[in-house]
Amino acid sequence: MFVSGMLTSLLGGLLLVWRHHIEPNYVLIGSYFLLQNLGILAASFIGMPLLRRRGIAFTMSLGCAAACAALLLLAAFSPPAPFYWRMAGLFLIGLSAGLVNLAGFHAISPAYELHKAATLNLGGVFFGLGCLLCALFLAGAFFVYTAPSLLILLSVAPGFAAVIYAKARLPEATLPPQPAWRDVVRDFKSPAAILFALLLFFQFGNEGALAGWLALFLTQRLGASPATSLSLLALYWAALLIGRIAAQWLLPRVRHGRLLTGAVGLPMFACVVLFQTNNLFGATVGVLLAGGGFSVILPLVMEKIGDRFPYYHPGFFNGVFSVALTGGLLAPASLGYFAYFFGIGVVMGLPLAGSIFVVVLLLLILLEARLSAA
Repeated sequence: MFVSGMLTSLLGGLLLVWRHHIEPNYVLIGSYFLLQNLGILAASFIGMPLLRRRGIAFTMSLGCAAACAALLLLAAFSPPAPFYWRMAGLFLIGLSAGLVNLAGFHAISPAYELHKAATLNLGGVFFGLGCLLCALFLAGAFFVYTAPSLLILLSVAPGFAAVIYAKARLPEATLPPQPAWRDVVRDFKSPAAILFALLLFFQFGNEGALAGWLALFLTQRLGASPATSLSLLALYWAALLIGRIAAQWLLPRVRHGRLLTGAVGLPMFACVVLFQTNNLFGATVGVLLAGGGFSVILPLVMEKIGDRFPYYHPGFFNGVFSVALTGGLLAPASLGYFAYFFGIGVVMGLPLAGSIFVVVLLLLILLEARLSAA
């Protein structure tokens, strides 16, 4: 999950490393995110056959090795090299992240059977750590190393993980059986599963849109240095990480209705603050509010999913996570095309509109839960 977080969040900081804040090509940036998303979707088709034939350790090792190779490919073809090689590298980044997610969620099955909430929460913490440390590394080393050097250094982590998993002697794990087709069809006939999937899609879309474009937005709108913008991006990931840890403590102590009200209200206010501010103090406040608000929704939703679909193993959560990551990468991809026509200010408009959709979906989920309970 740490490697997955690092790979998923990489592009948000890499845009400044590739100097897109100086000569922005919004359509090309949107295509970067789109290719990464296609790689994640491709992993869902080839991952399960690979997992069943070669096992969890091999699949995790292959995913990490592919991530290392992808980072080295991006290092070799950083600007001003032709862009299509970078697109190939980003597709491979998405593919490797998808393989790591698939194998990782199956690897945690024994722990998941013992304590569902703690296992998913721990996975989320390591995913957030990967996002945070990637942004911190790029911010701290921006003026020290060249773009190829930064990517080569980043490739060390997945390369090291690939060696560890290749040498690991994991016990022969029997993959949990997939749910019966009648259960799957029944669930997707129910409004609950559809509403949960849509909620995760839009919620991760909001988080991904802000994370993918925040550093570029702050550099172009406020004139902040790339290192400062990347530091604020790291602050956003830190707010998400700390907020999700705090949410686990708040869930049994605070009414969920109040938590949801704050979770959807704070990001909407934060988007307005970030759009209107002209100084770093306002940007810092907006980043903290957005990260803190977004952080509460996912623990609440995952708790609901665990209660409503108890017979699913972590492989189901890999599918849910893939849906969420699809939203998290399609949103910044669409922002690239919107920004081409409407300017960089639209970056704050999409999360604001997405938060409104989240409010509507949350109300529908609460209504559906009341009706099903009756």
